[in-house]
Amino acid sequence: MYRTGDRGRYRENGEIEFLGRTDFQINLHGYRIEPNEIVTLLNEQAGVKTSAVIAREDSVRGKYLVAYIVPEADSCISENALRAVLEKRLPHYMIPTTFVQLETLPLTAHGKLDRAAFPEPHLLNSLHDNAAEQTQTPLEAQLAVIVTQLMGLERVGRDENFFLLGGHSLLGTQLIMRIAATFGVELPLRTLFEYPTIRHLAAEIEQRIPAGGLLPEEKEKSAFSSQQ
Repeated sequence: MYRTGDRGRYRENGEIEFLGRTDFQINLHGYRIEPNEIVTLLNEQAGVKTSAVIAREDSVRGKYLVAYIVPEADSCISENALRAVLEKRLPHYMIPTTFVQLETLPLTAHGKLDRAAFPEPHLLNSLHDNAAEQTQTPLEAQLAVIVTQLMGLERVGRDENFFLLGGHSLLGTQLIMRIAATFGVELPLRTLFEYPTIRHLAAEIEQRIPAGGLLPEEKEKSAFSSQQ
């Protein structure tokens, strides 16, 4: 006998359910994650032909999960819908930070997933539900700029969760410091956990701006006018 590296479990009917391989497990922030559990849920969703989940890493966000989705022909995949399903069934640390749409999954000559060939996520290949997520106030727009610069992102929607984008406590502390420097508002770190989206965090900042206070761009306009 020898260890195959396969993981499985017995179902109530006596069948064995394949759960993936131990050598593909991901250690993320102290949690051991089996990507196949995420893939199984994704593949059950309407419009999803197949999928894969791998870990990527960069200097800003550290290690994070990326879900690669191959849609059925003529299907329109909603990132928010996929997130909503996963959030109901999985713990927060198993929710992919980014969803990328591909025409096909890269395979080796032996028909296995070629994990080294998966493209890095970027604006053009990432799934986004943009229509309802555009910033709607000057404060939201300025806050979105701060978040994208801090996290090395190309864009961020007003309803996207800071922590699901790859944020963590260290980045959160840096964000709180930049908010203080930009808006003159001191926020405790717990505020970010309570209001992790641009929409809600901006509303909280706006409530704390002193009466008669101006946003940075308004201060610039005021200073320019006084010089004329």
